[in-house]
Parts: sequence; structure tokens; C-alpha cells
Amino acid sequence: MDQFVSPKNIFHGKGSIERLRDILNEEQVKKVVLITDPMLKKLEVINPVLQLLDQEKADVDIITNVVPEPPLKVGNEVVDEVRSKQADLVIGVGGGSALDLAKAASVLAENEGIVEDFLNLSGTKKPEAKGLPKVLIPTTSGTGAEVTDIAVFSLEDTKDVITHENLLADYAIVDPVLTYTLPSKVTAASGVDAFTHALEAYTSVNATPLTDTLAIDAMKRIIGNLRTAVWNGKDEYAREQMSLGSLIAGLSFYNAGVAGVHGLAYPLGGLFKIPHGESNAVLLPYVYDYIWPASLNKMVKVAEIFNLPTEGKSDRQLAIDVVQSLQDLVKDVGLPTKLQEYSIKEDDIERLAQNGVEQKRLLNRSPKKLDLDLIRKIYQNAYDGKLLSD
Repeated sequence: MDQFVSPKNIFHGKGSIERLRDILNEEQVKKVVLITDPMLKKLEVINPVLQLLDQEKADVDIITNVVPEPPLKVGNEVVDEVRSKQADLVIGVGGGSALDLAKAASVLAENEGIVEDFLNLSGTKKPEAKGLPKVLIPTTSGTGAEVTDIAVFSLEDTKDVITHENLLADYAIVDPVLTYTLPSKVTAASGVDAFTHALEAYTSVNATPLTDTLAIDAMKRIIGNLRTAVWNGKDEYAREQMSLGSLIAGLSFYNAGVAGVHGLAYPLGGLFKIPHGESNAVLLPYVYDYIWPASLNKMVKVAEIFNLPTEGKSDRQLAIDVVQSLQDLVKDVGLPTKLQEYSIKEDDIERLAQNGVEQKRLLNRSPKKLDLDLIRKIYQNAYDGKLLSD
């Protein structure tokens, strides 16, 4: 029997930020903690949220010590700050890191312990108290963090997560207007991240007919609009389609799960501080270069989504063409396509492989088993920039 889980309330569309007024009234909010990236505050991206909170006469404390790929130290600092504020509501505004910190802090503020206690791989606790109500408002089209119960933290040489149903948003507001000013590189990285969510959910061993339907829709929207959103950021239709595609991909991967691409991307973020979206992008074609035989029927469907020529081609050739299209997509939006471009050395491959094979929570969803030897080959090919068909 399949199960599908999502936040109870999801608001999407241009102007949906206005629904925050209803939330404040419904939750009888007097004091708010808003967690956001310092650059978003400086660039006034969060101003529409602040203006609305001011109009509703809410007392607001802003926490801006958000950093990309937050380490445990930052996570604990934000948790301590939220604990000290005695707020009625936590609002996270920003990319995945801001939303993850908001999720973790809203829950751990009302549970005893530090972030380390609740980590998936090494922690010993689960949050018992539901925590403070939370509203998650993404400013990128990519992470899907607004509809998942996962908060990711960087460790010394890899990443780990807190994952628990209590981290799920009470309200997710996905207003594409907040993405209109995203720089092209962030648009590219977050957009490929969203596509990776959809593709990995589609080929996950935990995929269901419902998650497949969502994943296919998300891939169509993203493929049809990502390049335009990156290179013509003023195109509102492309921005809106990317926003919706990211949300739909998030709902799909939250239920079906992501797998090898994300699992092998974690050590890139932990060891080399490569941003999450870029870590996924640089590995995406090389992982599927090895695993497509285990998802051949679905790869043929992805070929349709890419509008690839099918006449006279076997399913095998179409799958190989999809892998090349994945690399072309990454290249077309201006992102690196091999690990050497991140100053990673060939000597680092073994360390990456040893860390990657530990990400069993993710690797277990891969349609093809990814053992240490295969993981080592994937990193080597990503280092060389070589696909098997080259």
C-alpha cells in the first residue's frame, strides 16, 4: 500500500505571499522569528514579507546567521536564538539552507538537546514535541525544502540530516515573484537541483504511480523553462513555471526519495564546500551513465520529455541519448561538468568514494546497487569529464 505525505497547507502562485495574513490570524500570532540569508535582507528580497508582517502588527525578530551548507555550529546557534525569543511562529525565507535551519530550529526549540543529538547517521534522539508552527517561503526554484521534513547539515567531510515528520511545514508559500531577481548562476544550480529531484524520484525504487505523475510533470516544466529562466531572468512565465516545477518535484521526491546523485553529492559539499545544486549538477550525467539499464523503460519516457529523436533508435540508445542530454543541460546553463573545475584532485577520489558509500539512506533507493567500486568509477568519470559513450 502506497502512502503520500505533504504539508497540510501549500499556497502557490503569483501573490500567494498574501496568504501569510490569514496564517497570522489563524495562528493568533503576536511574535515572529524570521530566519533568512543576510544577502536576501541586504538586497531587500524579504521586504514583501516584512511589510506584510508590519501591516499585521506582528513583532518580528530577524535571524540572519544563515550560511550555505550550514555546519552544526550554525545550526545550534540558530536553535539557541529561537529558543530565547519566545515566539509564536517561525518563518523561513530563502534557499534550502534558510528553510532547513527554520525547520530544525522551530522543532528543536521545544525539544531538549542539540542538533547532533538528532542526526540520522549518528544521533540518538527523535524530536518528541511538535515544535513551533512554521511557515516556509522559498526564494529559489530548486530545493523543494518547503515541502520536505529534512534539514541538512555539513559535517567535517560529508553531510548528515535531521529527518522527522515534525519538521514538515505547517504552511508552505511558493510565490514565484520572490524568485524574479535570482542571479543566473543560482537559477541554474537550483533549477538543475529541482530537475534532479524529479528524475531521481522517478527512477527511485520507492516510486509510485502518484510520484511518477508528479515527477513527469515537474521534468516537463523544468526542461521547458530552465534555460530561459537562467539566461532571461525577466521572463516571468519561465520563472513561474520553474517555481511550480520545483514545488511539484519536491512533493515527488519527498515521497519517493532521491538516491545516488544526492548521495554522492553530499561528500562534495562536505569536503569541498561545493553548493548543493552544483554538486548534484556535476554528478547527474555520470551517475545515470551507469544506472540507466536498471530503469530502461523510464529513461525512454525521459527521452520523450527531452524531445529527443526516436525514429530508428533502440530503447538502449535512447537511454544513452538521455545521459548526453543531462550533460548538455548542465553545460547549457553554465555550470561545470567535471570535478576538475572545482580544483578537486585525482587523489581525492578515494576519499570521496569512501564517504559516498556511507550514504546508505540515499543509495538504498537507487534502481541499481551502487557499491564502492562503482562509486569510485563514477567519481573518476566525473573527474575526467568522460561519459561511457564518449
